[in-house]
Amino acid sequence: MTKQLILGTTLRFTGLPLVDAWEDCAHVNTAGGVLVVDGQIMAVDDASTLKSAHPDAKVTDYGTDMITAGFVDAHMHYPQTAMIASWGKQLIDWLNTYTFPEESQFGDADYAAEIAGRTCDLAIAHGTTSLTSFCTIHPTSVDAFFDAAATRGMAVVAGKTCMDRNAPDTLRDTPQSAYDESKALLEKWHGVGRGTYAITPRFSPTSTPDQLAALGALWAENPDCLMQTHLSEQHDEIAWVRDLFPTARDYLDTYETHGLLGKKGIYGHCIHLEPREIDRLSEVGAGVVHCPTSNTFIGSGLFDTLGLAARGIRTGLATDTGGGSSFSMLRTMAAAYEIGQLRGSALHPAQLIWMATEGSAAALHKSGEIGHLGAGAAADITVLNLASTPAIAQRHARATDVWDALFPTIMMGDDRAIRDVWIAGVRQQG
Repeated sequence: MTKQLILGTTLRFTGLPLVDAWEDCAHVNTAGGVLVVDGQIMAVDDASTLKSAHPDAKVTDYGTDMITAGFVDAHMHYPQTAMIASWGKQLIDWLNTYTFPEESQFGDADYAAEIAGRTCDLAIAHGTTSLTSFCTIHPTSVDAFFDAAATRGMAVVAGKTCMDRNAPDTLRDTPQSAYDESKALLEKWHGVGRGTYAITPRFSPTSTPDQLAALGALWAENPDCLMQTHLSEQHDEIAWVRDLFPTARDYLDTYETHGLLGKKGIYGHCIHLEPREIDRLSEVGAGVVHCPTSNTFIGSGLFDTLGLAARGIRTGLATDTGGGSSFSMLRTMAAAYEIGQLRGSALHPAQLIWMATEGSAAALHKSGEIGHLGAGAAADITVLNLASTPAIAQRHARATDVWDALFPTIMMGDDRAIRDVWIAGVRQQG
């Protein structure tokens, strides 16, 4: 048995701070500790209490640094890692100009493995311990991602991205091959180690009704899997969907009609939702994911964080690499704050950190497993240096409370703010 004590300022959550008072949900202990046994968190308590009760534990003391649950990125595209920050197109042109040519290379197993490993390492360096990724149509791309994550002990969600129209020939499959290959990959990876499979139609414009129906049938046969896709990201995209599906009530209906709306569905972006779509997402208990750096970078719009949360819709946070312009969940939190301001809602630091941890875990149906600093969760832990750069340090020195001390790191922090990372109880940076 391996027993470790990780000491510092602990930040943990109970409740739902996007709905309930954040003061009642966020719990900070400036002399706190986390007891880890064999990769799992066993207790979070006062450091003195834990040291007295477990004198045999190996101690790692971070002083005043902040210990949080590891960040959970609930929506990204690992095959787009190498093309992040490609200039200035809106969604459809951006896909055709940058995304599709890059994704066409992932039939090469060596290239897929190189980018998968790079993505995981960049995520860890930025304090992210769990990723949810779209792969490409190539089974090799899925194998590479799950392999890279397993090597590093990461909990991940991923699936083969399915497209049978409105994409280059190099990135098209068929309804039958999408079903067959997704089924084979699901059977290979779902529930293996810390891997979770997500059935993955890219979005309605790149799947025919027959393909959507085939993937809906696969989901019905495997209801314990997740299903991930995109929804209502840009006005032009929504108009395109309306042209392609003239009988659909709205964008969400193109999924619902084909069996792709459900509690374990994860819908990225969800910016320009119709009232019926909001009602249905709420009724079925689906999860939505806010991708703020992507939404500003590609000019998509302003996500309604508090409005959707008030409807009981589980809301995660994500980088959306490479439409998103940063690998950092800190930068992603900052962008979520900025979008909130533009909507007239100043999200509190507690709400932002919660979205990047507990909120994303809930959207993925992994509450209490990941993104949680509490007993029973995997010991995926991120340690923040709240004075990591001269600019942040001078602001931190004037802080009046812990939230005033944390906020500059959310707004200005990057990988330099990541003091350390633990994944399943294994220290990554030390």
